[in-house]
Amino acid sequence: MISAGFSSALCVRPVVSFSNTIRGVHNHGRVTCLATSMSSSSMTVARDAEYELESRKYELLNIIPDTQRGLVTTADQRSTIEEAMVVVEGFDAGKEIDLSKLDGTWRLQYTSAPDVLILFESAARLPFFQVGQIFQKFECQNESRGGLVRNVIKWSVPRLLEENEGATLIVTARFSCVSARNIYLKFEEIGLQNINISDDLQAVIAPAILPRSFLSLQILQFIQTFKAQIPVTSPERQSVGGLYYLSYLDKNMLLGRAVGGGGVFIFTRAHALIC
Repeated sequence: MISAGFSSALCVRPVVSFSNTIRGVHNHGRVTCLATSMSSSSMTVARDAEYELESRKYELLNIIPDTQRGLVTTADQRSTIEEAMVVVEGFDAGKEIDLSKLDGTWRLQYTSAPDVLILFESAARLPFFQVGQIFQKFECQNESRGGLVRNVIKWSVPRLLEENEGATLIVTARFSCVSARNIYLKFEEIGLQNINISDDLQAVIAPAILPRSFLSLQILQFIQTFKAQIPVTSPERQSVGGLYYLSYLDKNMLLGRAVGGGGVFIFTRAHALIC
């Protein structure tokens, strides 16, 4: 005989519907599939955006090779370059400067800055002057609001120094972040170093047919290790400075604009040791 207590217990036990169980499993599956679909869709959108960005960067870099880094441009070319820059800049608009990305060496590919173009113009007109690669080297890896930047210019005098790499001019400046995208440069000194004399000049100093004397070796060593540094600041003179707008920055491209109509700059990452 079943006791009354046990019978009452049987009466109040909740009944689990098989159909409800199946429905719950089905709904869980739908949620899982929906989440997976949304994740896949997000990844696709991100991939498409990255592909679009890289395509726009490639188009920009593909426009500038014939301009000789900005020396030889027409009004149409400058307009096309400006439009392509604006498109790339739009992918990075509103983001704060990432100093960890900025840190490192950048090679100049194009500029419209008059103070740089005058170097290219001088090299084009003067047979005894060459301008090689130009770099900006930022040192700000462990900084939060600024750092050091070195403008590195490779130049040469034909027959006296090695071609394009005869000597290195370095303009050093401190920079500070004054807004999300603007940095202020305060120039400190100009330096000359890494002088590599040509074989012709070495032959004049120490002819190959004769043993090199102690004096000639000393002269060669002095020239090759010569380093001059000229400060551009003093207690009586205020440092020259400038405002610089970083309009786009990622791991391999840097776009900048000198505030006040000083021109635009297009840099790509340089992986070799410069100085």
